[in-house]
Amino acid sequence: MMRDAAQLDPMDSRVTRPAFWSALPERWTSDVEETLVCCHVVQETHDVKSFFLRSPEGRTFSFEPGQFVTLELEIDGEPINRCYTISSSPARPHTISITVKRVPGGKVSNWLHDNLKPGVELRVLGPAGDFTCARHPAPKYLFLSAGSGITPLMSMSRAHHDLAEDRDIVFAHSARTPDDIIFARELELIASSRANFRTSFVCERVGARTGWPGVTGFLSLPLLKLIAPDFMEREIFTCGPAPYMKAVRDLLDEAGFARERYHEESFSFETLTAAHALLEADPADPADPAATEPAVPTESFTVTFAKSRREIQCGSQQTVLDAARQAGVRLASSCSQGMCGTCKVKLVSGQVEMKHSGGIRQREIDQGMALLCCSKPLSDLVVDK
Repeated sequence: MMRDAAQLDPMDSRVTRPAFWSALPERWTSDVEETLVCCHVVQETHDVKSFFLRSPEGRTFSFEPGQFVTLELEIDGEPINRCYTISSSPARPHTISITVKRVPGGKVSNWLHDNLKPGVELRVLGPAGDFTCARHPAPKYLFLSAGSGITPLMSMSRAHHDLAEDRDIVFAHSARTPDDIIFARELELIASSRANFRTSFVCERVGARTGWPGVTGFLSLPLLKLIAPDFMEREIFTCGPAPYMKAVRDLLDEAGFARERYHEESFSFETLTAAHALLEADPADPADPAATEPAVPTESFTVTFAKSRREIQCGSQQTVLDAARQAGVRLASSCSQGMCGTCKVKLVSGQVEMKHSGGIRQREIDQGMALLCCSKPLSDLVVDK
C-alpha cells in the first residue's frame, strides 16, 4: 500500500536523513577536503575493479566527463602519486568512481586491489584534465578505446545517457578477449535504451567464449568503415595503450581525417616522460630558418637543494626538473606535465613561474609549494630537498 507523502512524519526518530540528501550540498574540492572514503567496490572483470569514493562531509563532485583525479598514497613508507580517470558520470554527483586494472608488478594497482575497501580513506587531488567531450560539442561522436582506456569514454557515455542527451555516438572498444571487456553489460544496456548509441567490440581472440559472435582481430581502417561508415564526419575521442593510439592515428591519417577533430588521452607516465625527454633532446631542424639565428641569451639562476646540499644552474626558460636532471640530481618525478604531483616540493626561498595541469592545490601554492616539472625560476631558489 502506498502512503501519502503527508502521512510521513519527518520527526520520526527512526528515520535518519543521509548527508548527501541535504538541500544544495557544498561542492567538494581537494583544497577544502583532502580525504575521501571508499564506499563501494565492484569487480568489473577478473582483473579490473571500480572503486567508488564519497566525501565524508557529504559534499558533491563537479567535473567534466573524461577528467581525472590524482591519488596521494603511501605504500611501504614511500609516497606515490597516481592519476586515474573518473569513470562515473558527473550527473551522479554524490560519488565518483575510478576503474583500475591490476597490472602484474604494478605497485599502485596491486595495492588498490588488495587494500582499498569500503571504509578506507585516501587523499585525492583534482579533478583536472582537458580530455572531455564537454569542451568539444558535436552532433556525432566516435569513441575508440582499448583495455582500461575505456574509463574516460565510459564517463562521457554515462553522462550523455544520464542527461538524456541522445547524441549520435558510436563506441568501439578493443579488448584481449570477450571476458576482458569492461562495462560490457552496461554499454549494451545504454545502447538498448538510446536509439543513437551504438557499441562495437573488437577482441584479439575469443578466449574461453568459443561461441563469441563478435569481431576478432584488431581495429583497422576497413573495419572502422564497417563500424562507423560516417566516421569522417564525427568528433573522435581515443584512449588506450600507446601502441593502440598510434595505430588509430595512423589509420585516421591514411583516411585523411582532420586532426583538429581528433582527441586522445593517456596516463602512461613512462611514455609521457620518455616523449618529454625526446622532445627536449631533439636538435633544431637545420631547414628551419630560426635554427640559424643566434640564440637569445637567457638569464641563469642558482637552485640550491637544502637537504642534499647540491647547487645547480637553471636558465630562466628551463624547468627546474630538467636542469636538475642535466646536472645529475635525482628527483622523484612521473608525468613531467604538472598533472600528478610527484615532484611537489617546498620552496624555502625564491619565486618560480609555474604552469601546472592540476597536480597541486591552490592552498599548497599559497604555502610555497611548487611542481618542479613545470616551474621556471624567476630568481635564485632554495628547495627543501
